[in-house]
Amino acid sequence: MSSTSSVLITGASKGIGRAIALELAHRGHRVVATARRPETLADLPVDQRLRLDVTDQESVDRAVKDAGDIDVLISNAGETVRAPLESVPLAEVDRLFQLNTLGALRVAQGVLPAMRERGAGRLVFVSSIQGRLVLPMVGPYGASKWALEALAETLAIETGHFGIKVSVVQPGAVSSGGAERAGVFLREDDPYTPLYEQLPALRGEFVTPQEVAAAVADTVEQPEPPLRVPVGAPAERILRARKEAPENEPFVPAGIDW
Repeated sequence: MSSTSSVLITGASKGIGRAIALELAHRGHRVVATARRPETLADLPVDQRLRLDVTDQESVDRAVKDAGDIDVLISNAGETVRAPLESVPLAEVDRLFQLNTLGALRVAQGVLPAMRERGAGRLVFVSSIQGRLVLPMVGPYGASKWALEALAETLAIETGHFGIKVSVVQPGAVSSGGAERAGVFLREDDPYTPLYEQLPALRGEFVTPQEVAAAVADTVEQPEPPLRVPVGAPAERILRARKEAPENEPFVPAGIDW
């Protein structure tokens, strides 16, 4: 893509989204940064700062209209929780799907008609290694990312005919603060607490939001980007292990004593 590409980023107020906005602006792209609270974007050196709540159709429609022509959508908005599936509040699972999965599709639907008519465009979805494997106690997040990757791959098939390229970026653990902000749903004396306490060791080596941002920006600028883009050696290793593991039993990442 040229240095004048117009890029709309969801969830740009903090963490990975903020780092992506800074990286793309530094590389000379026209960046439209969006967040539910646009005042959190005030210090970003970008072309536009817009309110966009991916779970609100009216908000999406208004932001897409105000952004003008968009060459690249970077769908980054998302959250996670920590809970066993036996007792996780179903309202929390629904909330994650509304934000991580349907929210991403809602914004894609907003930008796709113009991209299709122009015969060019990029959709980049920030997923996770958990779009291809699961971690215990993080099942709702993993399920939302598996669903996101199914949507992204379907879009790659359906829209490729119209010159639209789709990529899914898959970091492992990121030092963005997202895990620390996650809601934890454990009862007093919860039988799953010992498993929850193993999560920090399971998450492995961290990559920085800046490393993820560089991978996203490189993907945007590649003439023929791959469908899936693992970020960092740890992500590549665990995704390779998952691919090589037998399919007739659950894949349990190394480090679980349960």
